[in-house]
Amino acid sequence: MKRRHFIQLTGAAALAAFASSLPAAGGEIRTAADLHKYLRSLRPIPEPSVDQIIIGNPDTVIKKIGTCWMPYWQTLRQAVAGGVNVMVVHEPTFYYHREIDAVNAEYAQGCPEAKTAYLQAIEQKKQWIMANDLVIIRCHDVLDSVAGFGVPLAFARALGFAEDKLHNSNTYYRVYNVEPTPAIKMAEYIVARLKSFNQTGVQFYGDPDFQVSRVGIGTGCGCNPIDFMNMGANFYVAIDDSIRTWIQTVYAEDTGIPLVVLNHGTSEENGVRLLSEHLHSVCPHVPVIHFNQGCGYRWVTI
Repeated sequence: MKRRHFIQLTGAAALAAFASSLPAAGGEIRTAADLHKYLRSLRPIPEPSVDQIIIGNPDTVIKKIGTCWMPYWQTLRQAVAGGVNVMVVHEPTFYYHREIDAVNAEYAQGCPEAKTAYLQAIEQKKQWIMANDLVIIRCHDVLDSVAGFGVPLAFARALGFAEDKLHNSNTYYRVYNVEPTPAIKMAEYIVARLKSFNQTGVQFYGDPDFQVSRVGIGTGCGCNPIDFMNMGANFYVAIDDSIRTWIQTVYAEDTGIPLVVLNHGTSEENGVRLLSEHLHSVCPHVPVIHFNQGCGYRWVTI
């Protein structure tokens, strides 16, 4: 089954103008190694970082660049079929955050059948990637925090929050002032903004009538309401990978302070789209193709 493609929330003209305001590459980007070096130059990040050439020959001369949030195998197949030989991705290719580590503790601690199944899937995917001369570069830590088009700012833009309404921020969290609004109306507004990311609904916890004045958003797994309560938000937008239904959701229900939970892919898709536009501006000699994904699961309703 083919994954859906979704319409960009931000207009092409706005994205192009945004990308053009960013620094140009300090030299020609010709190979995968050049591109990786350039991406790492955009933002100092703590080491060891997962931002690496995950697989493939670093000396590969770039023909076409592809970008996507999650390197699903079917997305990689689509990219190769379209002539892409270097993919820049945000999340792991091989089912583990620190995928370049020699040993994955999660696999090792599982039952023998699970460990075997995962390792076989990894090996098959690796062999296919190598057989197709594909290079996968991961841009995770940089994209989460880079100025101008990092994930928190990109997500805020997708939600329509203007920077002149910014109440508080740090590297990974942003809080925006909004006109006083009932919480359920704010949740409905968010759903409307994210429909084109295949996020046709959200989880809502708390008091529907709570008057919202400051909305807090974060970066991927860095959006735990507990971690940014000191920033003044009274409406929290979080993702499914960071919320436990026996902790933050119960707090929201008990206190009435509203919490909206949406998919991880939805919150980070616009950041990868903006990265793609930026690469288009600094690599004008090669095509750059973005593979839209958004919400990572299919909605099944009756």
